[in-house]
Amino acid sequence: MPIRPTKEQSTGVSHASHEIAWKSWRISLIGIAIAGLYYRVLWKLAIDWWHIPDFSHGLLVPPFAAYLVWVKKDAICAIKSTPSWGGIPLIGLGLGTLLLGEYGAELYLARISLIIVLAGLLVTFGGWELSKEFRFILLLLLLAIPIPAIVFNQITLPLQNLASRAASALLPLFAVPVLREGNIIELPSMNLEVAEACSGIRSLMSLFTLSVLYGYFMEVSRSRRIALALFSIPIAIVANAARILGTGLCVQYWDPDKAVDFFHEFSGWVIFIVSIGCLVVMHRLISHLPMRRRET
Repeated sequence: MPIRPTKEQSTGVSHASHEIAWKSWRISLIGIAIAGLYYRVLWKLAIDWWHIPDFSHGLLVPPFAAYLVWVKKDAICAIKSTPSWGGIPLIGLGLGTLLLGEYGAELYLARISLIIVLAGLLVTFGGWELSKEFRFILLLLLLAIPIPAIVFNQITLPLQNLASRAASALLPLFAVPVLREGNIIELPSMNLEVAEACSGIRSLMSLFTLSVLYGYFMEVSRSRRIALALFSIPIAIVANAARILGTGLCVQYWDPDKAVDFFHEFSGWVIFIVSIGCLVVMHRLISHLPMRRRET
């Protein structure tokens, strides 16, 4: 004889279905509202990711963020929704930042306002406990937003000087006479200019983002994750100096034209892969450090 659900069970199933449907509609309406409010900001952000090589790593961040949401879906669904009015000030702050960015022609403020609004929506409709599950995802999305031009220029210039100084100091060790004037390295065959594109900022930002993702998946200790992300900075700087050094050696002992064109472009990929290998080795080394009891 088939077992039929009782009236109470049917009512419970119907109530759960209505609750899921209402949540789906609510999420859809919020998504439509955000898309209508931020479509110009997001469109310009996608164009910058596609056309500006220094920020091309941003193309990988949203898929990774979506993947993290999928991985954490069970933990997210297990959290009881406790809406809080505490998210309203965050939403107001985000919208105010958006207006300031739009009317002040500051793209960074307009873009970062989206992260603030999303955080406020999570707190408002899901509660503080739910927002904690999305904390890392929101911080990850920050890495996809290009830094302001004024800050970008303040970073690239020291990196250019550091790379040119390191290369000009190492080239004489390989019997290559060098005369450096600012960011220009004068060799017997030709002059090498360490331009903004050769400052290493591209590989630095990409490797830093990759180190954050790698540490999240491969390490449980928060202190080790932070250390791994910080170690990616000197690794990227040394790798860029090695790239310029290799270019100078190819100019001197091979073909200047091929060194500047083919080798300089191809070596960027090779050096980046080597940097990833150095990051993995560094993780192996710091994994032997003692870990706090509460992080175990």
